[in-house]
Amino acid sequence: MSRRAGAGQTGTGIGRSSLRFRAKVQPQRIEVDRAQLSCQHSTKLDSSLAVPAATDRSGRESFVAKMQRHLTAILSADVVGYMRMSETAEEATHSRLMSLRASLIDPCVREHGGRIVKNMGDGFLATFDNAPAATNCALSLQRALATATADQPTALRIAFRMGIHLASVILENDDIFGDGVNIAARLQSYAEQGSVIISQAVFETLDDATKALGFDLGEIFLRNHESPVRVFDLRPAPGVKQTRKIGESPIGIDERASIAVLPFRMNSPKSYLADGVVDSIIQSLSGLKELFVISRGSTLEYGRRRVDPVAIGRKLGVRYVMDGAVALSEGHVRISTELIANENGAVVSADHYDGKMGELFELQDRISLKLVRTIAPHIRERELRRALRKHPQNMTSYDLLLQALDLLYKMDADSFARARGLLQQAMVLDPSYAPPFTYAALWHVFRVGELGSPDPDADGQAAADCALAAIERDGNDALALAIYGHVQAFLLHDPVTAQRFLDRAIEAGPSVAMAWTMSSATRGFVGNGPLAVLHGDKGQRLAPADPYRFWHEGILAQAHYIDGDYDQAVGWARSAVAHNPSIRFTLRTLAASLAAAGQLTAAASAADRLLLVQPDFRLTSYAPRCPFVPPILEQWIGHLRKAGLPD
Repeated sequence: MSRRAGAGQTGTGIGRSSLRFRAKVQPQRIEVDRAQLSCQHSTKLDSSLAVPAATDRSGRESFVAKMQRHLTAILSADVVGYMRMSETAEEATHSRLMSLRASLIDPCVREHGGRIVKNMGDGFLATFDNAPAATNCALSLQRALATATADQPTALRIAFRMGIHLASVILENDDIFGDGVNIAARLQSYAEQGSVIISQAVFETLDDATKALGFDLGEIFLRNHESPVRVFDLRPAPGVKQTRKIGESPIGIDERASIAVLPFRMNSPKSYLADGVVDSIIQSLSGLKELFVISRGSTLEYGRRRVDPVAIGRKLGVRYVMDGAVALSEGHVRISTELIANENGAVVSADHYDGKMGELFELQDRISLKLVRTIAPHIRERELRRALRKHPQNMTSYDLLLQALDLLYKMDADSFARARGLLQQAMVLDPSYAPPFTYAALWHVFRVGELGSPDPDADGQAAADCALAAIERDGNDALALAIYGHVQAFLLHDPVTAQRFLDRAIEAGPSVAMAWTMSSATRGFVGNGPLAVLHGDKGQRLAPADPYRFWHEGILAQAHYIDGDYDQAVGWARSAVAHNPSIRFTLRTLAASLAAAGQLTAAASAADRLLLVQPDFRLTSYAPRCPFVPPILEQWIGHLRKAGLPD
């Protein structure tokens, strides 16, 4: 839809000024063959809800007598970025859209037995007698539109997002009303360019070939609806050329939190020492994808003179400035840092680091590590508060991502479902922004590992697809590389490909904790205990205050188990469970480690806790999906069985 809908302010178009463009439909009576009512997908008149006929004194049928309810498939379609294109060239955009309507859209809807009941300027609503017809129409339209507009410039290309829902709606005066219409419109706002989002009610009516075109997005909470709706994303058939995707956000805009590191002041002619510290800090912060770090050259003009950091930050257009100083005294060095928010000049964090001159490089590493561990969470928290204060109409993809991560970290079913919806909106709003795709991949990984996937194979493929989409957008996205590698090992059981991508992830983001931890997991799956411990320890040290620290600690516990140090495994597993007692993976690790350490009573207790969280856990169904190589797999399953988990 327009920027408003893409940013979370979804709607049906009802009540909008665009209703002035409503198509004129000739009045017609809708006749229903009641013999068809036994057919699952045919038009269905709910006679219990029909309004009795009534006439006024002149004998004319009253207004209320025309109201009827029908089981209808509603297709809601909207042009991606229509407002942005109209602001650039309103008449040309309108002309191209009308040409597509006349030559392609209207004929396709009629061909599939549908009827356009509402035009909204930048989209339309169509009704169909059954859900398969609506779905086939939508997919046909997306394929035809992709072909018809392939030669147009990306910024001017007209592309649609579509949503379909099956519901009983009110038909009145050749228009449609009801909650089902609202749901279809809201579903459409979650679709990416060229895709079709459908509800479970629609998905269940489709044949196997059409179902194979989509994947399950889980339950999404739609705006103004208390109950979630399970939705599926249908894409064009394999072989259809995918063009570069467009969204609602202007091309080239980066909405991430931005930071500039000023040259540090120094009380010595050895200014190169301060330059080395600043370069180390910039390199470390640049590895964090939630930050946009201004280049070193952009701040050199300010030298080391005492300046107003807030004024410089505003001139550079960044939200945060880091200032600092390096002091030397008799072979010792003190480095002070200060992070300042330009919004109000507040000091977000301030710290100092002491060491010997001979330990300067080690000191730089300590500073960089601490900055990654402390400053990044400070910024993330402040940015989340800023995003939560925003009106939905002004949301950016970055804002939606922050809100999704806040929910994703909680790892409960309700928050988890809401997180996926926000990630989907973020992907739709700015399809060029990689992080929402990255975290959508992580969502599918956690859905399999922790929340209980209804289709692990489909979620595994969806995780791989989302991670690849992120890598296509940013080949140096360390988290995307790591998640793609983890999917290969954990879900697809391909450790060779996994290790290649995980090594790339560590190289691209040496300060990204998840890259090290996921690498530890894969090394553990193949039985390399020492390297699993080394990488797991690095990941845990980078993420002591991470919302996912239970996961980092759990993987480190697994690494120690593989390495044969069961006491360390128990210690880290206990810590992981303490930080989040509902995580299945860490409870399994605790039970196996306790059994391996001979603490059978405690192991049985951990097994009981796992069965409370996952009552249907059985070793016979778990073992085939467990990613450990055979020698370790038998040992792992044996220890879980020893802990008392059922076959």
